[in-house]
Amino acid sequence: MIKEKRMSKKYTQEKMSKLLGISLRQYVRIDNEEDLPRRDVLKNLIIELELTDEEIGEYIRDITNKIA
Repeated sequence: MIKEKRMSKKYTQEKMSKLLGISLRQYVRIDNEEDLPRRDVLKNLIIELELTDEEIGEYIRDITNKIA
């Protein structure tokens, strides 16, 4: 879901990593839903991608189920 939102804004993974202040490798893991970002990164991700409360909940549930 994060990847789709990023692509709809025509942002590259590199641009997102810079906007969030994290490494490209770290962002790729977030984009591929392999890792739940830190709270501060998640907050900025929500802002940059304009995520709704429903999308945030869905994303956190999906990630939690995948990494559990």
